[in-house]
Amino acid sequence: MPSSKTRILIVDDEADLVSVLRIGLEIEGFEVIAASDGEEGLRKAREDRPELVVLDLMLPKLDGYRVCRALKFDERYRNLPIVILSARSGEQDRRLAFDMGADAFVCKPYDMGALVKLIRARLSATSARSAA
Repeated sequence: MPSSKTRILIVDDEADLVSVLRIGLEIEGFEVIAASDGEEGLRKAREDRPELVVLDLMLPKLDGYRVCRALKFDERYRNLPIVILSARSGEQDRRLAFDMGADAFVCKPYDMGALVKLIRARLSATSARSAA
């Protein structure tokens, strides 16, 4: 039986961070899937059809910029919200992420409550656009 929970894909190679994020998001009622490198993240985004992606920039195999661009420049996934969650906090990193199509940028370390609020806002904005 399919889940009616909103599915979020976390793409990050830090296993501890993924565990903490998973627990926090599952407590908030989300279904969480995860990938530990860019190639796996891109594949899971295409196969598992999450409603939102939380994406690190510094990833093995395929960096987060390329994953973001591959999804956002593909007609099928361009409306998929992507939240960058990265230790790279420079203005150039932020600007490049937005140029690649990211919807939001959060620096590590992050506040879980603020991240959940941002995720809910992005999901609401996306469903409002879809309904229009």
